[in-house]
Amino acid sequence: MFWLWNKEFLCYDVFMVTEHYSHSPLTEAVIDLRVKLPKEVQLETLASIQSAREEDYPTRQNRIAVEGQFTTDLNAPPATASRTHIGYSFTSVDKRQVVQARLDGFTFSRLAPYENWESFRDEARQWWDIYRTMVKPEEVVRVAVRYINRLDLPLPLKDFANYLRTVPEVSPDLPQLLSNYFMQLQIPQEDLKGMLILNQTIVPPPDADVVSILLDIDLFREDDIPDKENEMWQFFEQLRIRKNEVFEACITERTRGLIR
Repeated sequence: MFWLWNKEFLCYDVFMVTEHYSHSPLTEAVIDLRVKLPKEVQLETLASIQSAREEDYPTRQNRIAVEGQFTTDLNAPPATASRTHIGYSFTSVDKRQVVQARLDGFTFSRLAPYENWESFRDEARQWWDIYRTMVKPEEVVRVAVRYINRLDLPLPLKDFANYLRTVPEVSPDLPQLLSNYFMQLQIPQEDLKGMLILNQTIVPPPDADVVSILLDIDLFREDDIPDKENEMWQFFEQLRIRKNEVFEACITERTRGLIR
């Protein structure tokens, strides 16, 4: 319906140079820590975390986990789903920043416009310090950074390879005209003892003159997480550097020209 694909599969390689983009495509940045909490921690304790900065983060909402059970057995009972209250989210006055305090962990999100890593990291760490002081996690079992970008590419677009270096390959025996796609790559990061999950798909555009591509970079580690605070946050710096390398490795110079 829209665009022709190139015939080559272009994959991740390290691109060491990074730069600041005045038209950043970032829609959401996330710092996430999954934890094991003492059994005595209750939802009331999580709710009380908001009081530390309630003037700045006045809006509170419940966080609900949904679990479903499905079967292909036609004689079995119908599919069911359960909902469990696992924590709260606190949203800032300007609605750009959201804290999640949950029984399974802590998440800090920054929505566009994104300022810089330093202010994002410092705000996340301040809230993490409040969270861990209140609930005293027994163990951190996962640390992650996630950056979700929306790239608005101008139409007409004949070849995604003009803008993206990581794209799916379509057999030359199939029509090359596509209206949608979803691609996920899971790439071990052996030097970081972690994993990169790279998601890419078409999303609704802001106007009819562009096609919008979601580029979702999720970097995490689940083993050998540093138990000292300073060392753990130094590892977040490594994740941030790798995130930048991944982003640069996925785009072309033409895309850089759009977002500079």
